[in-house]
Amino acid sequence: MQPDDQLPDTELTFLLGMAFQLLLGEFTGRLAEAGHADLRPVHGMVFQLLRGQGATGTELAQRLGVTKQAAGQLVDDLEKRGYVRREPHPEGGRRKLVVLTEAAHAHLAVAGRTLHDLEAELARRTGTEDLSVLRTELARIIRAMAGDTPPPLRPVW
Repeated sequence: MQPDDQLPDTELTFLLGMAFQLLLGEFTGRLAEAGHADLRPVHGMVFQLLRGQGATGTELAQRLGVTKQAAGQLVDDLEKRGYVRREPHPEGGRRKLVVLTEAAHAHLAVAGRTLHDLEAELARRTGTEDLSVLRTELARIIRAMAGDTPPPLRPVW
């Protein structure tokens, strides 16, 4: 740090926002280089939420913090691209379960490796052994403000 560095005195919300923008930009750039330029960060969020058993459109909307219509548009787009499919809900009725396809799982594998590589590089560049202390402190802030139910990370980008 330089003596005239004003970043340490910057408001926490701005620091978190700038760090998020920089990390997300680097992450998406690396994914594009790895052949996954067709997906945006919101698609990765959808994939994370659908991992495992999948979810209904309503559940997806709630977890993303968007309207059912917006969630439906995301699902329609990802279905056309071959990343998700709708299946009959195991409990029957008219509900459909949105699940990931092999293409989405392949993307998640590349994204996971890319993110872990980026975090390891960031730890080296900052001289930090690992980022677990930062992760723990951020988790504490979230728990202090939201309790046991973290809020959805709204896809506003």
